[in-house]
Amino acid sequence: MAGFLWMRLAILVFVATAALHPQRSLAADEDPLQDFCVKDTTQKLHVNGFPCKDPAQVQASDFASDSLKKPGKTSNALGVAVTPANVLTFGGLNTQGILFLAKGTLLVGFVTSTPKNKLFAQTIKAGELFIFPRGLNPGTSQVARALSASTPLIDDVVLEKALKLNAADVQRLRSLISKT
Repeated sequence: MAGFLWMRLAILVFVATAALHPQRSLAADEDPLQDFCVKDTTQKLHVNGFPCKDPAQVQASDFASDSLKKPGKTSNALGVAVTPANVLTFGGLNTQGILFLAKGTLLVGFVTSTPKNKLFAQTIKAGELFIFPRGLNPGTSQVARALSASTPLIDDVVLEKALKLNAADVQRLRSLISKT
C-alpha cells in the first residue's frame, strides 16, 4: 500500500511540475540554421552530429538514395531484413526528413533560399529515397523567384503542370520576375 501511495505522489509531483513549467515540459527539434546540412565525410571534427559539406559542393544526388530499393536477405532464423537508412549510410539525411517512393517514377526537388535559389532536382524510381530539407528557407524566400529564376531553371513543363499555365504564360512569368 505504501508503494502505491509513493507512486501516486510521484505522479502528482511530476504533473504539478510540468504544469508550473510548461516550457520545460515540451520537446521539439530546433529549427536548423541553414537550408540543409549534407554530412561531410572528409571532416574529422564532429560537434553535435556531423559537419556540413560546403553548400556549393552539394549535388542533387546527395539527397537521393537507392539503399532501400533492393530487398534484404530474409533467409535467416527470424525471416527479416533491416536495411539502415540513416546519416551514416546516407549523408543527405543529416538534419532532414525523408520521402520514400513505393511505386512509379517521380521528378522531385526543391529550391534553396541560399545560395541564390539553387535547384536540386532528380527523378527517383520505386524503392528510392529523396530528402526534403526540414530547415529549408530559414530566412526570407521569394517563391516566385525560386520557381522561375532558380539555377538551373525548373523545366517549363514542370511549371506548366504545377501552376496550370500554358507555355506562353510561363515565359511571361519568367520575364516579369526577371525584372524584379
